[in-house]
Amino acid sequence: MKYSRAIIVPALLLVYLAVMAYLGLDGLRSGQTSLAAYVATIVVSLGVIILLHFFLKKRERLRRERMEDLLNNRK
Repeated sequence: MKYSRAIIVPALLLVYLAVMAYLGLDGLRSGQTSLAAYVATIVVSLGVIILLHFFLKKRERLRRERMEDLLNNRK
């Protein structure tokens, strides 16, 4: 089964975000980072990952449509 780039890249970034959030818990517990900054960083990162997913999906759709147009114009 072939997965598209719109699935693989955001999935890898989600795994990376989860690991970084887990590692950041120590700083949160020790008081080096405030709860607001910790949560805001995670929320903003999730938002960027979601936007990236939709952007890559749109880009793949446009690429597919362009290739179909090229193939239809050749006939």
